Amino acid sequence: MRDRFFLETSVALQFIETSKLPTPWGVFDIHGFEDAETGKEHIVLTLGDVTDGLPVLARIHSECLTGDALFSMRCDCGSQLQAALQRISEEGRGALFYLRQEGRGIGLINKIRAYKLQDEGADTVEANERLGFGADMRDYSLLKVMCEHLNITQVKLMTNNPRKIAAMESQGVEVVERLPLQTGQNPHNAKYLATKSGKLGHLF
Repeated sequence: MRDRFFLETSVALQFIETSKLPTPWGVFDIHGFEDAETGKEHIVLTLGDVTDGLPVLARIHSECLTGDALFSMRCDCGSQLQAALQRISEEGRGALFYLRQEGRGIGLINKIRAYKLQDEGADTVEANERLGFGADMRDYSLLKVMCEHLNITQVKLMTNNPRKIAAMESQGVEVVERLPLQTGQNPHNAKYLATKSGKLGHLF
């Protein structure tokens, strides 16, 4: 299957509006984008001036309601989100791309179905495949519109996932440095993290 981040960028993704977003890590600018074809809304949080052409501390974060909002310990998503915002705050400048791609692109209800299969012994990749999905269904092509709107051409990317590096570079954004983001390990996600490393190539 062709990697989804090499799909052509959807011309349907449009910038909508920017406003202030106070958070525990500082007052960010929140930039809203909408994909008219799918109806999905995506955002970028920025801190400081990211439009000056210099490398931007950045994180690509796919939506994980269970981890980001419900504090699930089955994954490391929520802790990674908070750690990324903390690092951007400390840097005083950066961007967090928050993409509405729950469950590596399969959606929330299908993720719950996948969790049930994991409860019965499957790993995260096997569960997705048993439901008829690829191991990772996320589409990163919309990053191009977001980066062009914010004039981001170079990033220092906080990630353990080499696919995200390839995704950024395929959209014309240079990744000048990869910064590991390893946090949130616990007994409940040990198998999940081992599978991400062994089957998905994540760098731990």
